[in-house]
Amino acid sequence: MALSSAPLRLDRIMRKFFAPFVAAGLSALVSLGATFTASAAEPSQPLVSVTWLQQNLDNKNVLILDVRSAIDGGGAKAYEEAHIPRSVHSDYDKAGWRVTRNDVPFMLPTVPELEKLIGDLGIDEATHVVVVPAGVSYTDFGAAARTYWTLKVVGIANVSILDGGVAAWKAAGLPLESGVSKPSATIFTASLNEKLLSRIDDVAKVEPGKNATLLDARPATFFTGKEKAPNAQAYGHIPGAVNLDSASFYDAASNRLKPRAELAALAAQLPAQQPVIAYCNTGHWAATDWFVLHELLGRKDVSLYDGSMVEWSANASRPIASSRTKWDDVKKALGFGS
Repeated sequence: MALSSAPLRLDRIMRKFFAPFVAAGLSALVSLGATFTASAAEPSQPLVSVTWLQQNLDNKNVLILDVRSAIDGGGAKAYEEAHIPRSVHSDYDKAGWRVTRNDVPFMLPTVPELEKLIGDLGIDEATHVVVVPAGVSYTDFGAAARTYWTLKVVGIANVSILDGGVAAWKAAGLPLESGVSKPSATIFTASLNEKLLSRIDDVAKVEPGKNATLLDARPATFFTGKEKAPNAQAYGHIPGAVNLDSASFYDAASNRLKPRAELAALAAQLPAQQPVIAYCNTGHWAATDWFVLHELLGRKDVSLYDGSMVEWSANASRPIASSRTKWDDVKKALGFGS
């Protein structure tokens, strides 16, 4: 009995001696876990100010992604000459954010292509990415919105756009760097969020006014068929679509999106009880409509059709609605129209 009870007594002594330390350790771990949970539970804001970014320049979990390209009159050279400290450059027009697939340009890349593109930039699932446009036009903002949407599609939870872009940073008199900041590549594993993406089959099933709203984000001249994108095969719009030009959400004077109340007033013309599929020519302008509705105004039933009119019109059997006239064709032939 003495021999068999000795280990038991020793066990009780050890537990009594170490219990306070174990309890303290567990308490610390729980507290630390709560801290991480609270931090993870704080979602990033879709738009962040230059003040916020300045305060977070040393935050190693924040990656500043400069997407300037020929679309805004910049690109790699403009980035090398002057950029926000610590930002890395990825040319929206050249780096692979949009690819040609099945002869349709500007499509969302495949998952493996996106995993490589994003991982090579040093972005993983836990990174907070701040997308930085030039801040010079609504089309330039569309590049940031399309990049933002792409990152969200592949499952990155924390993404923001710098409100006003590089132009706002410069206007605030904040420091700039020259040269190139090379990212440290990492492994990124995508988790596709299908709810944010509509494909051509989804669009073909839409019964406008019944099961979804097709939202055409192009200028009215494209919508009515007075002009078309070079890669589109037909003038006009997808039948039943409503037109809400992405430029209407943008304040050209400040080179920022309009105040939230004005954005909400513009969006109020859309049916509130139906899913929305935004499209344009190539899914570029439509990304702004998606960003405003889904991210800023909280409509979670909004998706983006990246193929847009270029893909839709590639097959002549798909229906097109247009107000184009023979006179428009005559003017084009004479060099007075498009």
